[in-house]
Amino acid sequence: MRRRHCLGLLAAAALAPAFAPSAWAEAASFQTLDLDWHDAARGRAVPARLYLPVQADAAHPVPLVVFSHGIGGSRLGYRYLGEHWAAQGFASLHVQHVGSDRSLWGGNPFALVERLQGAAQDGEAIARVLDVRFALDTLLASPLAPRLDATRIAAAGHSYGANTTLLAAGARLDRQGRVVDFRDERIRAAILLSAPPFYGEADPRTILAHVTVPTLHVTATEDVIRIPGYYSGAEDRVSVFEATGSEAKALAVFQGGSHSIFTDRRGTGGATLNPQVKEATRALSVAFLKRVFDGDEAALRQWPGAFAGIVARFSRAGL
Repeated sequence: MRRRHCLGLLAAAALAPAFAPSAWAEAASFQTLDLDWHDAARGRAVPARLYLPVQADAAHPVPLVVFSHGIGGSRLGYRYLGEHWAAQGFASLHVQHVGSDRSLWGGNPFALVERLQGAAQDGEAIARVLDVRFALDTLLASPLAPRLDATRIAAAGHSYGANTTLLAAGARLDRQGRVVDFRDERIRAAILLSAPPFYGEADPRTILAHVTVPTLHVTATEDVIRIPGYYSGAEDRVSVFEATGSEAKALAVFQGGSHSIFTDRRGTGGATLNPQVKEATRALSVAFLKRVFDGDEAALRQWPGAFAGIVARFSRAGL
């Protein structure tokens, strides 16, 4: 397979990860487990962090969200989502992708762009989606499995992680006449934060038409990716939404913001707007999951009014 920037991604958590303690912890209602797995078949470590609701047991298994971080991230990131989902009754498994994780920020700073570009190649893009598959396989074969509802699994991700999520949800690429398809049939829904286009691909519809599970797309009017050698305007996030083949899908566009506002960083996109967007994103993602898994439309219907002051656009169809 020829080297190619498959993912629009140099994306971005790309501008410096942050691991500050979460301001939104609801620790009394969930436990946090760090899992240090190794995929022997690929010779690749697959660390993960699981946020598990305390009420989850064999008699009351809970839905699962498997989360993929942006480039330069780790299993420690996006705590504001993992903790909240677990507090709301959804287990959340945050997978760390060792070929495109926080280790990229170490080493010679003059070689940083080269390391980022290397992490954006097809090989790592495929390794990431295989990390997700391995993590699901391992978790669902573990003693924790009876506490999880394997019929209600969603994938989620930010930036490069959104591309990983799309691949796991059915996106197909053509490489020299061969279809690259890593769809995982266990995934019943997808949450896509700041999804970049698949870089270098002319028509996103040919790639994303095969994503047919319900999808939630979240972005902002200033959700721009701009690093050396790569640029993606905010309109690209909307194009991904439009190209996705899901009959049931929704798009939320916040006014202002930034590409990294959806990470744990607290000041990006504006010190006042940042926590508001995080609160709205948490609420919207839970409303989406409840609609998809439980058929409960109330929270999703009420969400636009509750956050009207910061939402530039909200569209939904089939939800």
